[in-house]
Amino acid sequence: MKKIYVIHENDEWIVPLRTAFGKLNLPYEEWFINKMSLDLNEIPPDGIFYNRISASSHIRDHRYAPEYTGTLLAWLERHGREVVNGRRALQLEVRKSEQYLALQAAGIAHPKTLIVNDLGLLPHAVDQLGLFPFIVKPNRGGKGTGVQLFQRKESLIEAIKNNGLGESLDGIWLVQQYVQPVNGRVVRAEFVGGKFLYAVSIDAGKGFQLCPADACNIGDAFCPAGKNNDKSKFIVLNNYYNEDLEKYAAFLHKNNIGIGALEYVEDVHGQRYVYDVNTNTNYNSQAEMEAGNNRRGMFEIAKYLGERFVEQAVPKYLEMAY
Repeated sequence: MKKIYVIHENDEWIVPLRTAFGKLNLPYEEWFINKMSLDLNEIPPDGIFYNRISASSHIRDHRYAPEYTGTLLAWLERHGREVVNGRRALQLEVRKSEQYLALQAAGIAHPKTLIVNDLGLLPHAVDQLGLFPFIVKPNRGGKGTGVQLFQRKESLIEAIKNNGLGESLDGIWLVQQYVQPVNGRVVRAEFVGGKFLYAVSIDAGKGFQLCPADACNIGDAFCPAGKNNDKSKFIVLNNYYNEDLEKYAAFLHKNNIGIGALEYVEDVHGQRYVYDVNTNTNYNSQAEMEAGNNRRGMFEIAKYLGERFVEQAVPKYLEMAY
């Protein structure tokens, strides 16, 4: 039987998507990537495949989920299956340095960035950057994990001596320009099926871990969980416009990101810098409800996957399911 297949490694993130599939009466099956075997000689089932693997999988003890998924996606694409967020999307999800190269190619500004593959080279990279304060981050992070702000090079040197930088899974570190948010907030522009969904304003004053999902690691003080959400942390912006939205949509399309988001910071001069490309986007249901615009991210994803599944638009009445 033809189905929608959801490839993932975090059960909690799938809960609202299951609800949406149920409301739309769509057949689906989950492939939990952390416990899975694959016979490369078999032919994949028919259907639409949605990749939801995150760069942050390692913080949930799913260290090799992206690597395994890469082979799985190659297998699906080898047999001509339609994959939403395919191998190129996965490549960008786990390599911030390549995100910036792709942004450059699309003419989208990002913070000035240098990369090194040895901790001892970080101070020299700071000298090359020549901007203070600055950020140091691992090439593969997720949810802001490992991102640190330094005011001085000497503080970085001390952190290196004391093993205070944490881990870079691929051995690559980024030294990056820090852009002070003009109002203490950053903006995340969400897209589903190549179309702009909405933008969410995020309070960046308490750190860099800015995951908007309703269900995050409860030990993460900066990630909303359940009923303890700070109402001002995530705000869906009504009547939002950004003259770069078409450029963002074209970027996502070119890089095979059917569902995703670009996160940017705006400085005091009005210059926007995209610092993160997210191909495993999550949504904050409380912020969506407070916006009163009837746009529900996971429901829109389910609708889009349903459209791809039946190869025609989902009937209009389904928009009233929420």
